Amino acid sequence: MARVIAFANQKGGVAKTTTTLNLGVALAEQGKRVMAVDLDPQGNLTMSQGWNPDEIERSMFDVLVHKLPITEIVRTSEIDVAVSSIDLAGAELALASMIGRERALEKALLPALGEYDYVLIDTPPSLGLLTINALVASSGVIVPVQCEYLSLRGLVQLENTLSMIRENLNPKVEIQGILPTMYDKRLLHSREAVEILRENFGDLVLNTKIRKTVRYAEAPVKGQSVLKYDPSGEAAGMYRDLAKEVLDGASARQHA
Repeated sequence: MARVIAFANQKGGVAKTTTTLNLGVALAEQGKRVMAVDLDPQGNLTMSQGWNPDEIERSMFDVLVHKLPITEIVRTSEIDVAVSSIDLAGAELALASMIGRERALEKALLPALGEYDYVLIDTPPSLGLLTINALVASSGVIVPVQCEYLSLRGLVQLENTLSMIRENLNPKVEIQGILPTMYDKRLLHSREAVEILRENFGDLVLNTKIRKTVRYAEAPVKGQSVLKYDPSGEAAGMYRDLAKEVLDGASARQHA
């Protein structure tokens, strides 16, 4: 059965989408079967594989609200993507009146879990119903955190939300890793932010740090992952390191 990982942080601009896609492609390079789920109405993950969310007729909105089988909206590029469209912005409102609304995604994913090794969910920058659906459906959460002090405060809110979800909806979900992003080793501020993270979260802070590179910004414009756009570049190497860390963590859990 697939391991389901949500990428969550209610702060925007922390590289959630970039991480979801590039980790997915790096895992696929390792022979893993990967599906990424675009749960953000902005559709950035969908766009970063070259599809226009404004032109998509059936998307995650139809899966969550109209119970359309998820296989019917999956498109394949470098990896399989369950695509998003702007309609998804109305999903929170449409789901609000439904019984079991927090489990809509969990149910939708069930038929696909046997087909994949990893399902990676890109969430919107909020702790609303879409993100809660992602956390209920997942066993692990990777939290991309920008290397600056203000970003660290959002982690406390996320932790509180996760505690409530563990208590009421999904006892299994836990933070699998905190990923420092936008890291600039030349800046004392960046280095101090990582130190503060380690002081507060210890081993949960992943060893891989995602640094800013030019390629990192150029790749989505081409509708490609950074691993396809610049396979031997520094950014691609960072995501391969991250994939190795995720795979090592998974095998350690199996043997525990």
